[in-house]
Amino acid sequence: MSKTLTNLENMDTELIDDKIMIKTVALGKTVDTSDGQLTILKGIDLEIKKAETVAIIGASGSGKTTLLSILAGLDVPSEGDIYLAGNKITAMDEEQRARVRGQMVGFVFQTFQLLGSLTALENVMLPAELKKDPEAEQKAIELLQRVGLDHRMKHYPKQLSGGEQQRVAIARAFASTAELLFADEPTGNLDTETGKHVIDLIFDLNREFDTTLVLVTHDNRLASRCARSIEITSGKLSKQETLI
Repeated sequence: MSKTLTNLENMDTELIDDKIMIKTVALGKTVDTSDGQLTILKGIDLEIKKAETVAIIGASGSGKTTLLSILAGLDVPSEGDIYLAGNKITAMDEEQRARVRGQMVGFVFQTFQLLGSLTALENVMLPAELKKDPEAEQKAIELLQRVGLDHRMKHYPKQLSGGEQQRVAIARAFASTAELLFADEPTGNLDTETGKHVIDLIFDLNREFDTTLVLVTHDNRLASRCARSIEITSGKLSKQETLI
């Protein structure tokens, strides 16, 4: 079981193979609409190993972003179970899920999600500061240097280009020393050349930190860099393919 979760208390846990980071069992999601219930996900059985890189692909509206949100504990399924590092997060309340996210999960979003009132350095420091890491600033400086933004540390998001903002977001995700990184269309708002650079950064840092990476993408270049792709069609897992 993941060491990062050993101090989480009063939650139902079930030990899964310690090589598995994510496991879902008969996962489903339905929502109520004016026309009745809409099924977004149905019967998703999935295992992702620790340090594996996985791309979730599929047409718009297929359910892949919903699946990512549920795997990350940002949303809850209507049925089925999810385990992160052996911990049954579907048995947790929102406060417990938030603690799991804070301890072991990092995020990179298409829209960057930087805090506009904080500098690049302060944005990257934030996850480590929340963990009361005394080396938060030094780690943030080193990561900003790694992503080529050591000259932009004191700039605010509005003073940065889209590519620079995404590089700050990547540095922030790895600053948390998360075991599990979720990325939702991380190159979606970037031009081709900038997107290529961002892809290289994600995978270079991922190898260095030995992180489990799960990403949603329409970008074939990005998906092809992953070890495995999972295709979602009309809310169901339609195909899995080993790429590397």
